[in-house]
Formats: sequence, structure tokens, C-alpha cells
Amino acid sequence: MVMKTLEKATFGAGCFWGVEAAFRQLPGVLDTAVGYEGGTLENPTYRDVCSDRTGHAEVLELTYDPAVVSYEKLLEEFFALHDPTTRDRQGPDVGSQYRSVVFYHTPEQQATAEAVKARLETSGRFRRPVVTQVVPAATFYRAEDYHQRYFEKNGIACKI
Repeated sequence: MVMKTLEKATFGAGCFWGVEAAFRQLPGVLDTAVGYEGGTLENPTYRDVCSDRTGHAEVLELTYDPAVVSYEKLLEEFFALHDPTTRDRQGPDVGSQYRSVVFYHTPEQQATAEAVKARLETSGRFRRPVVTQVVPAATFYRAEDYHQRYFEKNGIACKI
């Protein structure tokens, strides 16, 4: 029996609800969870993170099959889903919890994320610098159950 080698990817691209819904549609993405990462408070709640005092970002942690979808493809989707040139803001959501961030899990993910970011910066697609952080994965704190698959639970369509 051949065992699949699955990997994790963690992205912060603003409010995690839409990010999760979009990635759940990608072939090769097997599981998703929304939560908080990159801050100083242990076991933060949504209320804690929304205070903009914990340092956490709203993130999506996903499990994917690299035989079906590459990490580079996931990064391309991540950058297409949000504006990576706005610091601590996505649309109407403002605060460091909405920052653009890639939390890498391996040196290979780090190298790929930095290469994709550099390619995007020199592509001419944006007039402003890409401010996406590329940082080591930290402790992932799963968000409250009502945040998981929020769009699905509330009948909100998401098209990528």
C-alpha cells in the first residue's frame, strides 16, 4: 500500500472566512482549518485577536497533497486572493490580524515563497511594494467552531 505524503501550508490574507472557502475548492487541498498564528498570547480567542494587541494573524492552515497541487500553485492562489501591497489591511478590515503573511513549514516552502514573492514584486502587476511577510510557522491556534467553514455553514458562495 502506498501512503500519500501530505503537507501543511499556512497563509494569512485578511479575513480567514473567504480565504478558507476559496482554498477548499482547489483540487489537492484535503483539509482546512482557520485560526490564529504569529502572536504572543497562548490560546487566543477571536475577541483577543480582534483587539489587535496579541500579534496574531487570522490564518488558514491547510493540508494538501503535493502530488496533486504544488506549494507554488497554492502561493499563486494566495497572492491572487488578496492585495499583498496593503499593510495590516484587507478591504474594510484593518489591523495587524489582517496582514498578508506566509508561515512556512520547511526550508523548501520558505525558498518557494520568497521566490514567488520576488517574482510578483518585479512583475509590474502592482504599483506599490509587496509587503507580505514570509516567516517561520509558529503555534497554530484553531479558531472557534463557528468560524470553521463559515461560508459553507451560512450558504455564502465563493468563486475563485
